[in-house]
Amino acid sequence: MKTLLNAIAEGYSEGIYNNKKYGITKTIFNKGKSIKLYAEELGGNDFISLNYYITKSKDLIKPCEMPEAKVIDFVKNVKLI
Repeated sequence: MKTLLNAIAEGYSEGIYNNKKYGITKTIFNKGKSIKLYAEELGGNDFISLNYYITKSKDLIKPCEMPEAKVIDFVKNVKLI
């Protein structure tokens, strides 16, 4: 997951997911140990929201009010444009 998140640039970008265009905002905190990703379907109602934490013992993905499978699928399959 870390490698996939690193492929998305910090700041604003756009991507295609499930044939829909998304605006994606990625913010890095704590010297790279925390990542917040928020993506919103442009012209639609869907969104993706997650926090990713890198700890000494393991990496943690914390979706915000949605299933973990949804955020993982988005990060794996979004095509940046």
